[in-house]
Amino acid sequence: MNARNNKDAKHQLFARKNYVMLLISCILIVLGLFLMSGKGSTFTHFETDIFSFRRTVSAPIITLAGYVSVIIAILYRGGEQ
Repeated sequence: MNARNNKDAKHQLFARKNYVMLLISCILIVLGLFLMSGKGSTFTHFETDIFSFRRTVSAPIITLAGYVSVIIAILYRGGEQ
């Protein structure tokens, strides 16, 4: 029984590669959200930058890629089973 407790204590939920993938995914999400940010419009001034390619296309794609890679990083199971 004691040997089984030691084996369970040494077993980790994720491998090091999973944590690296999760870190890269989180960086992608933060980068995408940062790219979406910017000045907004007010009642007196309409900001046309809200329709830029960066804010409407590239930033959401980067953010979505980050979320998809989080799912992949969680479900990834390497050769060390």
